[in-house]
Amino acid sequence: MTELMYSENIIIIIIILLTIILFYIFLYFMPIINLWLTATFSGVKIELLELVFMKIRKVPPTIVVESLITAIKAGLKVNASEIETHYLAGGNIPSVIKALISADKANIKLSFKQATAIDLAGRDVFEAVQISVNPKVINTTSVAAVASDGIQLITKARVTVRANIQQLVGGAGEDTILARIGEGIVTSIGSAKTHKEVLENPDQISKLVLERGLDTGTAFEILSIDIADIDVGENIGAKLQIDQANADLRVAEAKAEEKRAMAVAVEQEMKAKSQEARSKVIMAESEIPKSIAKAFNNGNLGIMDYYRMQNIKSDTNMRNSIAS
Repeated sequence: MTELMYSENIIIIIIILLTIILFYIFLYFMPIINLWLTATFSGVKIELLELVFMKIRKVPPTIVVESLITAIKAGLKVNASEIETHYLAGGNIPSVIKALISADKANIKLSFKQATAIDLAGRDVFEAVQISVNPKVINTTSVAAVASDGIQLITKARVTVRANIQQLVGGAGEDTILARIGEGIVTSIGSAKTHKEVLENPDQISKLVLERGLDTGTAFEILSIDIADIDVGENIGAKLQIDQANADLRVAEAKAEEKRAMAVAVEQEMKAKSQEARSKVIMAESEIPKSIAKAFNNGNLGIMDYYRMQNIKSDTNMRNSIAS
């Protein structure tokens, strides 16, 4: 009797445990079942086990089913496998679906593969479609350029662009567009003969810049370039001429100083040579008394000859004093 009661208690415990397990399993899979029923009534064909496997693969079935319902109701051909694959790759499923619907309504060719590629490339695919439908205006920074007459012009432009869906992957962004437009503005102003021509016809800048095809290889298509503001800056030509004149003056001064230094050096050299010659004369004159004494001793010079020589010397000194 005791053994029978023990067996019955075990059976009751097992039944209770199974009931609890089944209850928790039911609670766990109830949202999936509700999701499957919602998908079925919405016209989306998806297996219940497929939703279960999604849950096991850590893919939110709610996102997949809601995206499928939205896409199918909008008339798009998308399957659950493609959506799940894009989610596992790290993509933004709702953004892709919204972009596809927006592109379809605007008659823009955009496939699911293109949309996912744009999304995985790090671009906002829905924003790209919006820019393609509603063009975007980009304001450039102040671009300074100098006309042929040397006057500086500071220009600002507004660029209207539209997203190029086919080149969003691998195409250059806004920074490239702005850099190319700045280059085009500088070239256009630089080719003008005078700054007055640019001020009178600023639309010439837009025409010349648009003709250059600046949107090649970019993710945008340039629709128009409008010159918003032109200000006259400095007279760069005159400033450069002044700087050149100052540079030429400094060069001329340096050359003049070099010539003066050379002249001083030559003068000092001539003075040195003069002093050298004078010393030789003094040395020669110092030998005269010796020669006179020697002439007296040898009898070659008489006393009267010596007096006459002294008289001539005195007479020469007097004449030199009168002349000076």
